[in-house]
Amino acid sequence: MQLNLARTLQRSAANGPGERFVIWVQGCPLACPGCWNPDTWTAQPRMLRDTQDLIAEILATEGLTGVTFSGGEPFIQARALTEVAREVRAAGLSVFIFTGFTRAELKSQAARALLAVTDVLVCGRYVASERVYDLPWRSSANQRVHFLTSRHGPADMAQAPEAEIRIGPDGQLTLTGLPGSKLLGSI
Repeated sequence: MQLNLARTLQRSAANGPGERFVIWVQGCPLACPGCWNPDTWTAQPRMLRDTQDLIAEILATEGLTGVTFSGGEPFIQARALTEVAREVRAAGLSVFIFTGFTRAELKSQAARALLAVTDVLVCGRYVASERVYDLPWRSSANQRVHFLTSRHGPADMAQAPEAEIRIGPDGQLTLTGLPGSKLLGSI
């Protein structure tokens, strides 16, 4: 099965609890004004990856706690992400998802299958007028964190860094996470 990806990051501590492999999918029909990742909105193919190849890369990355799906909109590619989630959970990793949909909107069979293999769900559209800087894993006050299994809980939120800057092997800088008031105030 194929996934249309915007990018991946092999290691991040700002995108869920612990050290996580982060997958940003390409394509989002929600197009929330002020979105942090507007380059991921178009569904045009950007980086097509075979799910089995991606799973192999994840499992070869040592020291991970889990995998995070972000976007774009992960539930647009729910079937392929369910395949990835099942395999990484079978290997002992947790699954964390950022979605712009509300939990009530995730009713399709494909969405329910992906939720069944998800440990933490952060959901709700980004609303610029409700922008917050100091809520872990959320960028607007309307967004909700749902702990769907007992693997992670509220204590994990207290340990979450707000953002991080990574320098890739090619020298490219990547800012990931949700910069809070402390970080933004120091710039």
